[in-house]
Amino acid sequence: MSSVMKSASPTTADPLMIDGVEYPSRLLVGTGKYKDMEETRLAIEASGAEIITVAIRRTNIGQNADEPNLLEVLPPDRYTYLPNTAGCYSAEDAVRTCRLARELLDGHNLVKLEVLGDEKTLFPDIIQTLEAAETLVAEGFRIMVYTNDDPIIAKRFEDMGCVAVMPLAAPIGSGLGIRNPGNIRTIVENAGVPILVDAGVGCASDSAIAMELGCDGVLMNTAIAGANNPVLMASAMKKAIEAGRESYLAGRIPRKRFASASSPVDGLFFQGTTDQSGIPL
Repeated sequence: MSSVMKSASPTTADPLMIDGVEYPSRLLVGTGKYKDMEETRLAIEASGAEIITVAIRRTNIGQNADEPNLLEVLPPDRYTYLPNTAGCYSAEDAVRTCRLARELLDGHNLVKLEVLGDEKTLFPDIIQTLEAAETLVAEGFRIMVYTNDDPIIAKRFEDMGCVAVMPLAAPIGSGLGIRNPGNIRTIVENAGVPILVDAGVGCASDSAIAMELGCDGVLMNTAIAGANNPVLMASAMKKAIEAGRESYLAGRIPRKRFASASSPVDGLFFQGTTDQSGIPL
């Protein structure tokens, strides 16, 4: 959230708050795109994440008895499941998917809402997302909403009752990093709910930059699952999130056009003294 306590320094005493619940980890991860369930389990353990997203339309959490059940690999008593509406291209489909998730997860109301505009860019369809959010909020869902990096739209979702707003850093799965840091910072500065970068992170430094902008967390999937070594990348992302958060809380020095000496000139010993050749000491 934008009203950060600057005095808080240890990340263990600085939890992420989502809908009134504390999470020590500020890294949220997806469960798709891994080569198998074992790699999924190992990578998510290495990430330290406590909130994991699951695409209801693509992942088995009990819909299909003939396939491995993610709930058995990543038990709900250890992780907070965040069902998402990935693959939905209309408000109607997104609402239906959230209702299915609530049924499969015994009344679970925390969901990630995303409604996509087209298959090529995977940019959010804001009109459809707003429509879906309005319906879902009215039905008691607690919505973490995927959106573009428009500060006006981000505030609109907050005002509608979404519990977190998740602007993209770059297109989904692109790995391009933070393309518009100015807008992300503006969203953070005007927010009264948690702001989490979602989509476009490619490496650990991207995550650190997001946190240094003041974001409350980062959600990612492809950056870890698509790495040559997903487990190692998950570990790197965990550390980057923690370092970026501490850097933000510490407060960076101002950017300057010119150099500023680390050691002051005033008070130097032998100031103005020269040797026999006239060379300053």
